[in-house]
Amino acid sequence: MKIAFLVTHFPRLSETFVLNQITGLIMRGHEVDIYAYEPSDDPKIHEDVEKYQLLRRTFYYGEAIKNIPDNKIVRLMRGFVILVTHFHKNPRAFLKSLNFLKFKREAASLRILFEIVPFVGKGNYDVIHCHFGPNGNLGVHLKELGIFTGKIITVFHGYDMTKYIEMHGRDVYKDLFNKGDLFLPISERWKNELISLGCCEQKIKVHRMGVDTDRYSNIRRNFRSNDRTRILSIARFVEKKGIRFGVEAVGRIIKKHPEIEYWIIGDGSLRKEIESVIDQMNLKNKAKLLGWKSQEEILDYLMDSDILLVPSVTSEDGDQEGIPVVLMEAMALGITVVSTYHSGIPELVQDGVSGFLAPERDVEVLAEKLCQCVEHRELWPRIRKEAKKVVSRSYNINELNDQLVSIYQKLLDS
Repeated sequence: MKIAFLVTHFPRLSETFVLNQITGLIMRGHEVDIYAYEPSDDPKIHEDVEKYQLLRRTFYYGEAIKNIPDNKIVRLMRGFVILVTHFHKNPRAFLKSLNFLKFKREAASLRILFEIVPFVGKGNYDVIHCHFGPNGNLGVHLKELGIFTGKIITVFHGYDMTKYIEMHGRDVYKDLFNKGDLFLPISERWKNELISLGCCEQKIKVHRMGVDTDRYSNIRRNFRSNDRTRILSIARFVEKKGIRFGVEAVGRIIKKHPEIEYWIIGDGSLRKEIESVIDQMNLKNKAKLLGWKSQEEILDYLMDSDILLVPSVTSEDGDQEGIPVVLMEAMALGITVVSTYHSGIPELVQDGVSGFLAPERDVEVLAEKLCQCVEHRELWPRIRKEAKKVVSRSYNINELNDQLVSIYQKLLDS
């Protein structure tokens, strides 16, 4: 099969779920092209990007949109050059892009003409796999213009079901629901939300993101004595990751448990705020901001940690997580996890059974859960065993990628 992935940023270290699907499909003999708005600004990239030479398969279209001239005369002149240079690649698509009656201002401003240039001439596809709802809208638009052929599959994660809908209204996916072929929410939570938005239930199938449980099952961790407890968080420093609440929770228990160290991998726009909370909680000698790390470095830090803390929250603008892949990785490695009742996380982590959960933004309960975890190490073997079982059963990327190929084939045969 020939498959096009439509994503916003690529490669992005925090979106290994996209990478795992792409490499899994390539390993299974399928041809994959990647269309991204722009590269990520992450200073590190996953080693699989180079291993599979994925940048050779990647096409960026953001610059074409960013560089649309404001001056109408200049825009008209550049539009003429585009037509002369590229019209032969797909005459039908370029003519459709100028359909003023159908596309109105978008066509009259030549915006569509500029937008489609990075996509034309790349060939047809069996499947157009869109990660996040807005890219599903883009996929339908490109197919409607005659640029791509293929079945439109859209994966919904979190931001696209919360903040994006808050910004654009509950009808933002109306056209996508009508013209898209299949919708793959990553959790039951988002399946139910899609139905409430008006998506046909028969077009919806929950398909989870996953991790390589086979790889992690072969790793043996060396468990230390009780003289130190290392807590680790891995996240972009944005509001929905809730890192400030993690810092506050650790700050509340540090006097009782001075053996605790808190390491935080990541960076982002809220770094100064997090540094300020660390200062306020007198944690300078206990909490370390480590910046971004490569995937191999992250694995090393995970292997040297006792607890993974994922204090996710719903941000003020409504943005939510999906199910963080780092939780799956930690559970597969046999690391005790502490997280929150947020989005689809309770579908992965059951409080007191496969990890610990606290309500969002409730620092007091989050601190209690950390205390319970630290003070009752005798619970760890049972909880870690159950966590590994859950991930192996429902979040094994190899099985999920086999299922994905079957989903594609069934859709193409229908």
